Order: sequence, then C-alpha cells, then structure tokens
Amino acid sequence: MGGFPLPGEFGERARDILAGRLAPVPARDAATVVILREGVEVYLLRRKASMAFAAGAYVFPGGSVDPRDTDHAVAWAGPSPAEWGAVFRADEKIARGLVCAAVRETFEESGVLLAGPSPESVVADTTGDDWEADRLALIDRSLSFADFLDGRGLVLRSDLLRPWAHWITPEVEHRRFDTRFFVAALPPGQRTRDVGGEADQVTWARPADAVDQAKNGQIFLMPPTYRTLGELRDYRTVAEVLAVEREIVTLMPGVAEVDGEMRIVLDDDYGFGPS
Repeated sequence: MGGFPLPGEFGERARDILAGRLAPVPARDAATVVILREGVEVYLLRRKASMAFAAGAYVFPGGSVDPRDTDHAVAWAGPSPAEWGAVFRADEKIARGLVCAAVRETFEESGVLLAGPSPESVVADTTGDDWEADRLALIDRSLSFADFLDGRGLVLRSDLLRPWAHWITPEVEHRRFDTRFFVAALPPGQRTRDVGGEADQVTWARPADAVDQAKNGQIFLMPPTYRTLGELRDYRTVAEVLAVEREIVTLMPGVAEVDGEMRIVLDDDYGFGPS
C-alpha cells in the first residue's frame, strides 16, 4: 500500500485525531499557481530548510489568502469572483481572495505579474528597483495588493489563470491549508527571477523530469506537487494545458494505520511514498 509513514510525534498525533482525542487545526484558504513556459516546463522553488511547513520541498509559487485580498477595490478583468466561486465551490468573497492571492503570491515569489494596464494587455517587464520595492512591500504587508495595482494603473487579469485542482492539507499537520491550484502561462516578455525569501533555490523543469528526480530521491515533492506534475507530464504545449476543462475535485490525504504503522494515504492509484 502506498502512502507516507508518520513516525514519532506525528504518528501519535494521528492516532489521537483518529480517536477523537485531538481536534485538527483549521485549514487556511490558500492559492498556488503552476507557471508554465513552452517546453512544457514548470517553475519550482525549493523552500528553505528552516521553514515550518514543507521544509526543503520543491513547490509552486503560492501562499495564504491575505484578508485584504478580498478587497472590492482590486481592479479586475476576466472571469468574475462569482464565476471562480462556481468553479471552486466557494462563495464569492473567498473566490475573490483566492484569485487575488494567486496573482499576488506569484509576483512575490517569482516576479511574474498576471496584470496589465488594460483588460487586453499584460505587463511586459517587472524588473527594476521600483518593482522590487513594491514586491518587498507586498511581502511585509505594508502595501496591499489593491493599492499596488492602483498605484501602477493596473488591472488583475483573472483570464490568464485556469483552475487545476483543490487540495486540503491532511488533518495530522500542525499547519493546514485549503489550497486551490491554478495554471498560467509565463506572459510574453516577463521572466522569473530568484527572489529569495522563503526559497533558497529556483528552477524550471519538465514535469516528467521532476517526477523522476523525486522517485530517485534527488528532490523532495509534497503529494499535491507530485500529483500535479504527473498530470502535466504528457502535455506537449502550454496551450494544451490551458485548454483543459478540469472538474475540480477536493482531495485531502487521509490517515490510516497499516500493519501497526500510521501513514498518510490518498488513493489506490497514487503511492507517493514507500510501499
């Protein structure tokens, strides 16, 4: 049986949660964006070993929804929050926050900005000291996303995003996220850069190569990242990925005791750890 073993304190925590002796931590709304470039390649960041969550893992850009991400002042172009809510089975306020968080976090963690001066255009270049100052101000929350866009005369381009998946962190984790996954193409003229912060390394990789590296123990991937890369591995172009009509199904790995050992498990066709 596939799955990921839960040794020590996590194993005991899992038993307590299953027995009803311990309540799971509530999951925070979050957004993740798979940035794609022709090849097909994806942008991955390696989280610093010092991070409290997913330390050392290669992940896509993303993070928690900031309460200000739900601000109606955010200039908006493309599918409405209500339309996104229908896709992700969320109310309009949460959907607005998810899309804003997706665009904001992508800019914070990669330098890529899915916004433009008009509903039909996109920023061509986000390099330079002024952009870096804004990025850092967004990270330390001294600048709201709405004010950032307004100050530059930009509108969020929700039409540049496509829905991909919905994952909830297992109940055994101390930090839990209710995360919607998006995919988006790297806008023409823009380029990612090593922006530091929570990551100590960034790379572009073909999905199949990243999966193989994870299988060989060369890199560490969290289950949602592993599965998403597996789903993307057979696409030949970015356009093919963006054209996919996805039915968004909520996935939350569970906890089970297997031969006396506590494990995180998902489903029979997905062994993401030692069997």
